[in-house]
Amino acid sequence: MRAAALGLVALMGLSGCGFTPMYGDAGAGGALSRIAVTAQDDRLGYRVREQLEDALGRDGAQAPLYRLETVIEQSRRPLGRRIDDTATRYELTVRGAWTLTPLSGATPPLTGVETVTTTYAAADQPYAAIAAQQDGEERAAAELARLIRLDLLQALARP
Repeated sequence: MRAAALGLVALMGLSGCGFTPMYGDAGAGGALSRIAVTAQDDRLGYRVREQLEDALGRDGAQAPLYRLETVIEQSRRPLGRRIDDTATRYELTVRGAWTLTPLSGATPPLTGVETVTTTYAAADQPYAAIAAQQDGEERAAAELARLIRLDLLQALARP
């Protein structure tokens, strides 16, 4: 009984200080589902857009409040060398610049840049090499979407 009363007093103290949870309805998390994502028309752009829509929880039933535009650049660098001078691994670096524009036009757009680096093994068989490269791109797209989501949460949580 005493613990319940103490917990109730603590919750009442939080409500008076202006605390709002980041993921609550009144917090920044509610606006994330109303962001329309656009990306460039290539395989990596499609993967980043798909991962961002999943990470943001895009609700297609509601009209978007924001438009998120992304520009994705990637570079691949060979790592390690075999005796025949072929690479044993590759390092994939993906740089994503994003711009969040309110559709109402009331506030200026927010911008940011995130960079992700991942590696994948180089295989001798052609199909395995393509599958490894695509897996590396998928992992990079998922991590980039996670970082952009965190940036958006921080930007939208500011008054």
